[in-house]
This record gives sequence, structure tokens and C-alpha cells, in this order.
Amino acid sequence: MTNEQDNNDYEPEIIYIPDEEGNEEEFEVVMKFEMDGTEKKYMMVVPMESEEEEDEVFAFRYEEDGDDLKLFTIEDEEEWKLVEETFNTLLEEDEEGTE
Repeated sequence: MTNEQDNNDYEPEIIYIPDEEGNEEEFEVVMKFEMDGTEKKYMMVVPMESEEEEDEVFAFRYEEDGDDLKLFTIEDEEEWKLVEETFNTLLEEDEEGTE
């Protein structure tokens, strides 16, 4: 699998996450990765409709069960730090690769 994509062929992966009131909110998946040494999978998402000038990125641990996607919030501070560090490292590598 390659990270190189023709901008004309790019179709974002969209998921829907219910808010506190049960309304489905649309998010674009910006990155998926697995942590080394674990079988845990993570995804980083940004809201599709945001009034913010800079998108807020949300992180979730996820599991796939056939067509079902189960999202879990990251509540452990140590796990959160590892996910954030991995995301920033992958983001830097991606940016270096596009220059």
C-alpha cells in the first residue's frame, strides 16, 4: 500500500459518529495506524463541517468486526501520549515525503 495518491482520485474516508444528543456527525478519517508491539488500531478524524479555522483532530482506538466499526475513546494518559507521539511522527514523515 502506498501513501502516494493522485489528488484527482482522492476520496476521503467518511465515518459518522453520534454526538451526546444522538445526532450523527460526519468526520473524515485522516490517518489510521497500529501501535508497534500491540494489536491495537487507532484512527485520527476531523469534523467535516467545522467553523474552526484549524481543524481539531480526534483520536479513537477502533476494532473492525466485519462491516461494523467500533470506536473506543482513549482514556489512559500513557496510551494517549503514545498515540499522540505516533501521530505526530507519522504526520512529519508524510509531510517530508510530499516536499
